[in-house]
Amino acid sequence: MAQVLCHLPKFEDENLIVGLETSDDAAVYKIDDNRGIILTLDFFTPVVDDPYLFGQIAAANSLSDVYAMGGKPITAMNITCFPSCLPINVLTEILKGGADKVKEAGAIVVGGHTVEDDEPKFGLSVMGMVALDQVTPNAAASPGDLLILTKPLGLGIINTAVKADVASAAAAQKAIDTMAYLNKDAAEAAARVGVNACTDITGFGLLGHAYEMAEGSGVTIELWSDLLPIINESIELAKMGIIPAGAYNNRKHLDGKLLFCNQIPQHIEDVMFDPQTSGGLLFAVKGTKAEELMKLLRENNRTECAIIGKVKERKNYFIEII
Repeated sequence: MAQVLCHLPKFEDENLIVGLETSDDAAVYKIDDNRGIILTLDFFTPVVDDPYLFGQIAAANSLSDVYAMGGKPITAMNITCFPSCLPINVLTEILKGGADKVKEAGAIVVGGHTVEDDEPKFGLSVMGMVALDQVTPNAAASPGDLLILTKPLGLGIINTAVKADVASAAAAQKAIDTMAYLNKDAAEAAARVGVNACTDITGFGLLGHAYEMAEGSGVTIELWSDLLPIINESIELAKMGIIPAGAYNNRKHLDGKLLFCNQIPQHIEDVMFDPQTSGGLLFAVKGTKAEELMKLLRENNRTECAIIGKVKERKNYFIEII
């Protein structure tokens, strides 16, 4: 993607607070001395068979970029591709799932656009608001920060196993509940404590998004492989070789940019490269504030979370895994 974007004309505006430069989750545009608007867009093909649940998951994924920027969603517009061969009630259920999730976020749906396509696709274009002194870009991590992840890993592996009909019903439901859960509670906890940087963990996996944070911030991120929150069954599935193609693409993209310092088990490496759908937030928070944030997350966040690493001065590699 970076190779494509480098050929596009560069836009400069003194009010553009966050743009394309650091592969951040959304754009932030200053509208007055105190506030900015957050602009983001995301959509994808179904990850579950149930159209209502697909709508919920796709909407939660789109809304996540606003939370990652430290803001609150205000409005959303549907982006839909839909084949003429499917019953129209399928589209109705997708849109209803998305609308219910937008409502849960405290935002409103104000319209959208649908085109005919061979495969269903759905997502949102979301506008949010943020106080300029509370923006949490991915490129502001500082040495001494601790890293907190707010959802467990392994979603891509379980989704792949579901398609292959080798995942248990419990694992499939765990993945659905995790993907459909808004990052709202985690973002509100972070706003109370104050964090330096944030990104959400989606298609590039934990290592891909951590790399973007490290590169943008000019630091090295150390990750602790034995403390990662992981959905249990995804570990067993990874040992069986049930790995999505995106994980191999992520590994190839990061070749030469990270260092496995210890003998990390292959299945744990695979989980760290695993592309997530509507994954958790990765916070870089000042070390002295980390326990306060973890306390709030334990009280208010409904998914497993953990301190998984720290930020260091720039070394030879952007990511070191121990």
